[in-house]
Amino acid sequence: MRLERRFIPREIIVESWPSFEIIEEYPTDKYLPSYLVYAEGQGLIFHLVLAADLEGDNVRIVTAYQPSIDEWEEDFKRRRKIL
Repeated sequence: MRLERRFIPREIIVESWPSFEIIEEYPTDKYLPSYLVYAEGQGLIFHLVLAADLEGDNVRIVTAYQPSIDEWEEDFKRRRKIL
C-alpha cells in the first residue's frame, strides 16, 4: 500500500528534470554521494533521492515520494523544525 501511494510514474520524473533542485546533499552516504531533489511535473510536487556514481558517469534514482506538509515547509524545500 505504501508503494502505491508513493508511485510516481517514470514519465513524470523524466519530463520534470528541468525543475530539479537539489535541496539537501549527503556527500558521505554509505555507497555513493546522494542528493535530495525537489521536482515538479504534471501538477505533482515530489522529492527524489539521487545517488551520483561519478566513476560510472551516471545518476541513479534511489527513491521518489510526495513530501508531507507535516514534515516540510509550505515550499516543500525546507524541513520543518521540530521543537
